[in-house]
Amino acid sequence: MQKLILTQEVSGLGAPGDLVEVKDGYARNYLVPQGLAIKATKGAEKQIATIRKAREVRDIRDVGSAQDIATQLGSLSVKLTARAGEGGRLFGSVTPADVVDAVSAAGGPKLDKRRLEIAQPIKTVGSHQVSVQLHPEVSATVTVEVVGG
Repeated sequence: MQKLILTQEVSGLGAPGDLVEVKDGYARNYLVPQGLAIKATKGAEKQIATIRKAREVRDIRDVGSAQDIATQLGSLSVKLTARAGEGGRLFGSVTPADVVDAVSAAGGPKLDKRRLEIAQPIKTVGSHQVSVQLHPEVSATVTVEVVGG
């Protein structure tokens, strides 16, 4: 087991600045090479404080603005064009990056694709619900209309 400091949010593990203990292979093969975490050393304690301070400032600012963004997303009509075959089945599926681009194109705010939660893969034409975790206390739902093209 290795102790690491997260530099970015990792779903199911923690937020930036958190000290986590993970298995050696997960740390060596995924977290560290992807730049999601650094090894915890004595000198890294200062880095934890800096990362946490930046996160707290960002979170405090986001609490009020997250609710504004949530209402903005609720009133947004998002259309996404994807290649589809007969019967409305898509060739492939709609990814979180596709949804983020569609929200931006519809005049919505810039979102982080890692904060999107697609319950079931979007593989058909029609209306689909996508959840966005804007803040630990605030989440929004975006309705995405997938159109065959």
